[in-house]
Amino acid sequence: MVVEIPTSSSSLQVDRDRPHNEYLGKLLRHSEGQTIRTYPEISGWLQELRQKAAYDVVRQHLPTRRDEDWRFTDLSALLAIEFSPAQPVKVDEKAIAQFILPEASHSRIVFINGIYAPELSDTSALPEGVFAGNLTQLPLEDSYDAMKYIVHQDGEKEVFTALNTAGFPDVAIAWAKRNVIVETPIHILFLTNPETTPTFCQPRGLIVAETGASLQVIEHYGVIQENCPDMSSDRPYFTNSMTEVFVQDNARINHTRNQRESGDGFHIGKTAVSQKRNSHYTCNAISCGGKVSRHNLGVWQKGEQTETFLNGLTAIAKEQISDTHSAIFLDHPHGTTDQLHKCIADDKAHIIFDGKVFVPQNAQLTNAAQLNRNLLLSPKARVDTKPQLQITADNVKCTHGATVSQIDTDELFYLQSRGINLDNARNLLLDAFAAEVLDRIPIPSLQKNLAQCIACRTF
Repeated sequence: MVVEIPTSSSSLQVDRDRPHNEYLGKLLRHSEGQTIRTYPEISGWLQELRQKAAYDVVRQHLPTRRDEDWRFTDLSALLAIEFSPAQPVKVDEKAIAQFILPEASHSRIVFINGIYAPELSDTSALPEGVFAGNLTQLPLEDSYDAMKYIVHQDGEKEVFTALNTAGFPDVAIAWAKRNVIVETPIHILFLTNPETTPTFCQPRGLIVAETGASLQVIEHYGVIQENCPDMSSDRPYFTNSMTEVFVQDNARINHTRNQRESGDGFHIGKTAVSQKRNSHYTCNAISCGGKVSRHNLGVWQKGEQTETFLNGLTAIAKEQISDTHSAIFLDHPHGTTDQLHKCIADDKAHIIFDGKVFVPQNAQLTNAAQLNRNLLLSPKARVDTKPQLQITADNVKCTHGATVSQIDTDELFYLQSRGINLDNARNLLLDAFAAEVLDRIPIPSLQKNLAQCIACRTF
């Protein structure tokens, strides 16, 4: 038996003396009105969790450009819109056909407006020992274990993360048990069905690989509409997402995060990763959509011999704003981290990259590398990049850097001299630039789709 629980915290009030807090208060009240279905045995814990998160929200303020971590990200377009909570809706399978990957056609879970849609999901290809579904489907005994993971990451008190915790309507779960190797990719589809009035939804994800397990997960954020997502349909919406990832001892997770919101959409997402001893985590973060988008990625290495590989690609045009803030915290010897983030900006697009790597005294014999490469296709495009290393250990190998450039005219001339016209030559160079990241995605059909999307957006 399952029950529905609300967040009963309507008496909480934000500090109105702080900037934009009346707007934040409205978002909190919308969050408080969301219900979640769960077992009665854990309903009290979940309600207390949401109540604490609501208190965390009211103690903070909506970030502005006066805040250091947000000084390049302009949220004024978001603040100009009044959002209402997204409602549960039914859509048919034809509406999601374009999102289905052949490699995961029978290993997908679908969430519409943040709520699980079992009629659109299919996990028949998954082996025994792995669970993919939502919190209600999770067996009760495993729900007790889920209590050890949900909201147990560092940084959960950050304002948008706390707002998600205060009102997420469901939880998408991909969970591999001890020593289970899952070769079939699990596809988590978070889709928004926009309405005539602006809507606000808060998807939540939990990905767990227990000791010795291996998982491959694709997390996709998109919109259900007939035309290309880049085309405006005058139906704005706001997605505020949070995904927690736990990689236990000797476990492996390959995580692809594909943000493909519409040109009317606003997206703020958080990915928080915890890695234990001898674990391996790879994140392929692709961001092409959204009018304004931001991805906060935090990785905490909590054991020796831990490997972290972060691959990112942002490709935007028109007047889009895309912000990536990443932080890697190493706290044990023999850690390895390698981050490559590439950006393509066209028209009047604005890209922000802020990457931090912390190497304290405990993290001796660490090998850390970070590189951000940016390509501007228009004189009005803009990039703000800030790669950072904070090192207090003395026996480490660490590098970081950033480049900002345009398409090399000599390379264009060389290709044209071989009989390739200007447009095709430009396309070849862009393909080569993006391929270094796209080739690391282990899903061939997704690689192809993303390559076509990027080529379409930059012409």
